[in-house]
Amino acid sequence: MKLGVYTNLFADLDLDDCLERISGTGVEAVEIAAGNYNGSPHCPLDELLASDDRCREYKRKFTDRGLEICALTCHGNVLHPSPGKRRRFRSVQHKTIRLAEKLGVPTVNTFSGCPGDSKTAKYANFVSFPWPDENTELLRWQWEEEVIPFWEREAKYARDHGVRMGLEMFVGFVVYNTETLLKLRDAVGPAVGAGVDPSHIVWQGMNPADVVHQLGDAVFHVQMKDNKINTVTKNVNGVIDTKPFGDEQHRTWTFRTVGYGHDVSFWKDFVSALRLVGYDGVLSIEQEDSLFSATEGFHKSLAFVKDLVVRDPDRFAWWPPTQSG
Repeated sequence: MKLGVYTNLFADLDLDDCLERISGTGVEAVEIAAGNYNGSPHCPLDELLASDDRCREYKRKFTDRGLEICALTCHGNVLHPSPGKRRRFRSVQHKTIRLAEKLGVPTVNTFSGCPGDSKTAKYANFVSFPWPDENTELLRWQWEEEVIPFWEREAKYARDHGVRMGLEMFVGFVVYNTETLLKLRDAVGPAVGAGVDPSHIVWQGMNPADVVHQLGDAVFHVQMKDNKINTVTKNVNGVIDTKPFGDEQHRTWTFRTVGYGHDVSFWKDFVSALRLVGYDGVLSIEQEDSLFSATEGFHKSLAFVKDLVVRDPDRFAWWPPTQSG
């Protein structure tokens, strides 16, 4: 596996300064935001699509520093019930897929999206309970009339451009756990898989290592971000929490730097599970820890993740021993 970083943690820097901050740290790959909810501070999407020369110049900024672009990210609600918002989200996603093809980037990360409760809805409607019975009927309608038809077309669009789609399992969208990810993949094919972010898994009560074992070769991309559960608040209020992210003291859970929510044993199990299912991609550090600056969180995460990854596999070329040994 390779060490990577999601460059949005340095969104306040221009691309050259961002890459200078990263190069020389041991990072080998970067994940770049291309638009939608993430913005695109380091990816002039339309400009790159319009010019092959500009695209080659852009890519050299990375290769000259010994970096590869492992994924483009464009999280948005491509099933949004508002026609204008849905159109904008889908347009950026299609542009991101085409740019990934031009740059030779294998994976585009996004959300599955969530429809409303009808063709005339104004807001998305996330179903979280099967009762009253109308909830079950709504969920059926969403999947049969909106989710699967769109993602069948989108999976083909991705395949036609030599790209695969890594969906982040995220509450509020129809794909939020292992079961729903595999349900969609079964329906639309292997061009759709998972962008695994453990921080969005653990607060739902799932174990990321077990999730990885269940997903197998459907793991397309991995972000390294931790989550600290406030057990006292959880025991009183449960895990569903709508308080602002800045209210860390009173929230049930908070995004943290890797190692500040779970110990090294937890993360060793997670990385070992990735190895067992054959994942040999990038561990992309994401920094959304409001208790650290971007730089501090990045370096703390990097130091922690480095110890999880064998950097010199030749050291172990002697194993297993030969019969004569």
